[in-house]
Amino acid sequence: MLITIDEARTFNTDSRLACTLAAVAGALNTAAFKSVGFFAANMTGNVSVLSERMATLDLQTGLFFLGIVMLFIAGSTFSTLIISAGRRREISSIYAVNIFIEGLALIALGIIESLFILSHPVALLILTLSFLMGLQNAVVTRISNARVRTTHVSGTATDIGIELALLIDVLRRKESPKVAHLYLERLQLHAYTVLAFLAGGVAGIWLFHWLNYGFLILVGVGLLMLAMNTMFNHRKPV
Repeated sequence: MLITIDEARTFNTDSRLACTLAAVAGALNTAAFKSVGFFAANMTGNVSVLSERMATLDLQTGLFFLGIVMLFIAGSTFSTLIISAGRRREISSIYAVNIFIEGLALIALGIIESLFILSHPVALLILTLSFLMGLQNAVVTRISNARVRTTHVSGTATDIGIELALLIDVLRRKESPKVAHLYLERLQLHAYTVLAFLAGGVAGIWLFHWLNYGFLILVGVGLLMLAMNTMFNHRKPV
């Protein structure tokens, strides 16, 4: 699921990608919110709070939310630069390299938050997770040609509504029945993404209560294993 690109991707590879990484994003976002009251990947909400803080001249809080947004963009930029460099060199596992980096960063963050007394633990957690969610979202967007998004569900929920409307038109004979299976596949993919994000969020809360910041280490190890399995088993060029 972290190798195949463009037209070679199938419904199954996109579904596995969506379910795996949406669950990770859901777990990290929900656990972070439960811990410190901020979402790392909800840029719509963060920009809205930023505008409200600016309007009320609360510049200190506004700068924090600006930092969240800018680090999400920086994570996406960093991820895309790595992917582009890897594709120019025909490195088939380049997408897995970014997931490997995400896993390492989560392990480091979990260790730091667990073992050290920090002056600004909330800022470190949210700003780091925002960067990593931007990184992950760029990986998923690039490898799936934007068919899959995993770190937020607003666009995915919109896509569900679109596919439902198209299927209704098929039932009303306003659209050809020959394309109905495409609409159903896309609807299924988007539904899987939302459900995986939801399930990941529930699991994230439970694991955070059980492991505290060690939960970040556990998720990081899981991503490392996923990335290394891809990197070691697909060493050939694209």
